[in-house]
Amino acid sequence: MEETKVVENKSKTSKNKSGKSFFGKIRDFFEGVKAEIGKIIWLTKDDVVKQTTAVVVASIVCCILIAVLDYAFEEGINLLMSVSK
Repeated sequence: MEETKVVENKSKTSKNKSGKSFFGKIRDFFEGVKAEIGKIIWLTKDDVVKQTTAVVVASIVCCILIAVLDYAFEEGINLLMSVSK
């Protein structure tokens, strides 16, 4: 069986290849952030209202379902406990 050696390539290049100053890099970063924010597709007010309504209705339905199941399990356990006495 042959053994293989892993050779690391460590080049001694400067980390600051662009030659920009610290503040120049910060400016470039915020310009990039501004450009990315410009690409965001913002929802309309109607879309936000519809999606919020859907989330609230789904949450209420889930709460009701959990409450009904909790009550049913509680009654089932109480029935089993009364039978076993």
